[in-house]
Amino acid sequence: MYDPLRAKAKVALSVAVSFLAGLGLASQFGFTESAASTSSGEGGSARPTLTVQTGPRVSREAVQPALDLSEAFVNIADAVTPAVVMIEATRQRVRRPGRMERFFGPPRDNQRDQVPDFVPVGGSGFIISEDGYVMTNNHVVENAARITVSLHDGRKFRAEVVGTDPTTDIAVIRIDGEGLPTASLGSSAEVEVGEWVLAIGNPGFARSGAPSPDLDYTVTAGIVSALGRSLRLINQSLRQDPEFTGNTGFAIEDFIQTDAVINSGNSGGPLVNLRGQVIGINAAIVTRTGGYQGYGFAIPIDLAHRVMEDLIAHGRVRRAYLGVSIDPVGEADAESLGLPDVSGALIQTLTRDAPAQRAGLQKYDVITAVDGEKVTSGNDLQHKIALKAPGEPVTITVYRDGLPRDITAQLGEAELTEDVATAPPPTREVANQIGIVEVRDIDSRLAQDWQLGSTEGVAVWDAQPGSPAVQRGLTPGCVIHEVDGRPIQDRGEWEDAFDDVEDGDVVSVIAACQAPDGRTERMYNIRVPR
Repeated sequence: MYDPLRAKAKVALSVAVSFLAGLGLASQFGFTESAASTSSGEGGSARPTLTVQTGPRVSREAVQPALDLSEAFVNIADAVTPAVVMIEATRQRVRRPGRMERFFGPPRDNQRDQVPDFVPVGGSGFIISEDGYVMTNNHVVENAARITVSLHDGRKFRAEVVGTDPTTDIAVIRIDGEGLPTASLGSSAEVEVGEWVLAIGNPGFARSGAPSPDLDYTVTAGIVSALGRSLRLINQSLRQDPEFTGNTGFAIEDFIQTDAVINSGNSGGPLVNLRGQVIGINAAIVTRTGGYQGYGFAIPIDLAHRVMEDLIAHGRVRRAYLGVSIDPVGEADAESLGLPDVSGALIQTLTRDAPAQRAGLQKYDVITAVDGEKVTSGNDLQHKIALKAPGEPVTITVYRDGLPRDITAQLGEAELTEDVATAPPPTREVANQIGIVEVRDIDSRLAQDWQLGSTEGVAVWDAQPGSPAVQRGLTPGCVIHEVDGRPIQDRGEWEDAFDDVEDGDVVSVIAACQAPDGRTERMYNIRVPR
């Protein structure tokens, strides 16, 4: 028969025994106090004693190879990180106007039906010479109106674009400074799958483009996972721009794949080997989430080096050209054409009177080597030709009728669409630098819409959020009357007012802006960013 009192007694006895056993066990591990430590006098407070083990549990000899590798990582980071830079850029994009039109209707007459907007973007790069040349990705500085470069030692510089090449996603910019640290370039031709690499960059740039200083100059480690990867990212990027769709055939993707962590903001940073040499430029990730998933890709430094030399010397890339349309070689192709293995580039068509046709290459030849170096794929062939200079003779090994033969061809120069692989025109207008994107002449209708007493001055139509001008209070809707004491009657006078203004100068603007008590004229002193 169940007795509740007996049951409660058993539970109480079990708890008491468990408590005493636990107290004894805890005493063995130092979690309770000894009599001496707890007797600090009548009513004294207890002071716990904790014993912590600090000695190594594994001998140094047993893990020496790992310790050596760890020390190598530390040495590489110390040697390379000073040459890595953070790039902050302001990029102009064209958008449909919306701010002022909500109140005053669409633009009239011959005024533009689109106005530029500016968004912050960023990434990484690395200094390659003491005179300030910096390598990065084209997509980091593309269409940038202003570029600021920050060094690991805290110095900041304004940068100018030397040249860009959208077909390889390479760009070179330049800063003017003294005592600049530089990175050492290795050779991507010597890279092997499985070797250790480190990726260095600034992954703190969020999707908004705003940097996070907590993540600056991050170093991650991994191995080379694969070579010769093609993602068709550059090709897709060129297709999206109607101006450059004719250049999709010249897009070169021969990426180094790594599992070193690469995230947004790492773009343009170096991928280095265990000797501290740059072997690639971090460029892309493959992800379904927007974050790192184990697939990072870098542009081989040999290709980047070749592009860099042209950009510095000519401001554009002089791309070597063979004049063939190619397909990858499949297993069935290799069997049908009598190839020794499943590799190479199958010629499908030849451009009329191009170097390949003049040299005697034919449709359905399979290119297997260039100057004795094996061609593994179509991407590999493009890469190898891109490393050559226009006019340079090359020996092309092809398989035809089941037999190899060598054919000498003299490379031509590719005709790229204008503005590709060239330095962009200067975009450092002071008005844009302080954040005034667009001003408009004031006609009678605008004066009526804005309830102005006259048509004098220019109307601020668009301004960059967060810019120096906006921070001082000069925003869309203001009417500018003077700049540095010079009366402003129209857009021409507005532009002329900045002719002698330099970076770092203070510009004094007199403008009438809306206030709770009506439109009030005030002075706005704005420093031009350096």
